[in-house]
Amino acid sequence: MLSKRNFLVMSGLVLALGWASAASARDKTPFTPAAFEAAQVAGKPILIDVSASWCPTCKAQAPILSKLLGEQRFKNMVAFNVDFDSQKDILRRLNVQRQSTLIVFKGKQEAGRSVADTNSASIEALLAKSL
Repeated sequence: MLSKRNFLVMSGLVLALGWASAASARDKTPFTPAAFEAAQVAGKPILIDVSASWCPTCKAQAPILSKLLGEQRFKNMVAFNVDFDSQKDILRRLNVQRQSTLIVFKGKQEAGRSVADTNSASIEALLAKSL
């Protein structure tokens, strides 16, 4: 039987996890050519995040991107994730050589890219190029 204190602690943990997953739901969606082309045709600002689950630089970029994508100025940005290990055809299409590559598009035009950047200010400046 749970004590009142343990029940409250567990309830708080469940709520916190719920808020965390809701916040991360805005982050990125898996890349598909159809979704990417639709965002381009719509003239949306686009972020493509090429990452790998084993990459420490990608892990360092994740909270920076999550924070920036949650900001009002980037609310219309469409963010896609490309898995470095399993989406080799997309990597060739985008001319990507390494994981931790960030590419921004302004509609159909590539506006900028960076590789292995973990500086919040320069990542923010990169994202701003797509607006």
